[in-house]
Amino acid sequence: MSLITKYILFQILIVAPFIAGYFLKNKFRDVEALTKKLIGINLATIDPIIVLWSIWGLSISLKLILLPISGIVIVLIGMLLGYVLVNFLSLEEKSRATFLISSSMANHGFTMGGFICYLLLGETGLGLSMIFISYFMPYLILFIFPYAKISSKISNYKENFVRNFIFNLQNMPIYSVILALIFHAFDFKRPDFNFPVTLFLMISISIYYFSLGTSFSFDGLTKIIKENIFLASLKFLIIPITVYFLLKTVNLTSSLKAVIFIQSFMPAAVYSVISSILFDLDSKLASGLFIFNTVVFITIVLPILILFKNIILTI
Repeated sequence: MSLITKYILFQILIVAPFIAGYFLKNKFRDVEALTKKLIGINLATIDPIIVLWSIWGLSISLKLILLPISGIVIVLIGMLLGYVLVNFLSLEEKSRATFLISSSMANHGFTMGGFICYLLLGETGLGLSMIFISYFMPYLILFIFPYAKISSKISNYKENFVRNFIFNLQNMPIYSVILALIFHAFDFKRPDFNFPVTLFLMISISIYYFSLGTSFSFDGLTKIIKENIFLASLKFLIIPITVYFLLKTVNLTSSLKAVIFIQSFMPAAVYSVISSILFDLDSKLASGLFIFNTVVFITIVLPILILFKNIILTI
């Protein structure tokens, strides 16, 4: 499958399910429950299989630990720079927290970063991106959720680490990373057959964007133009430039640098919207920031990344 074909397919996988979810959401009795169930099934079944297969096929080295560390560095840079930018916006406390969470969290997973790495680097890029994203759930559970709770001033979220993290089926992708590394440690060879990675990715992405479509609303999008411009500038200019110069100071393979650099361009994460809903922050602002970021990325940033693919691979 050519790069252009993959790009067109990627666009269809995002747009078609999203539109379907948006227009069909009134057909369901409890669309919020359906959305949570679909996302939960994806995280507990399809995504772990993709993660396990992709990482199992990599050549593992100690330098790979720098991938999740890079992920943490990128989201912390986003939070720090977002804190600077939010002071130039007239936002109430809950909206400020929402903007900061959106500034920090990026769509590094299957629905964007992981697939783009697969698009540009093949299965190796996908496997490396899954190691990169292993930082995400610990960061979400241990930092973002507590911050959202404090900012919302609600008290009905119980901090139960065992329930919210260790025994949470939504964290199955993390356990797939661990299992794949165990297989490597004991030198268990991956079966030699043509596993349909692309098909599994198509299913996963379609489910996520159908779920997003069911929860999307156009209300208030025109009222957050300044916020969207600030966040887009942060995500697509300031963070990538910062990461570029940081990468120039370290000695890594070209594939590791390429994955980190590609991930530095990713737009706001869907979990920035989920966090605002769970903790009664500004969900309309979070949704608007997410949609605008995603549209800008797909229509402007992604074509540029594809155009300069060869440069990215030799950064």
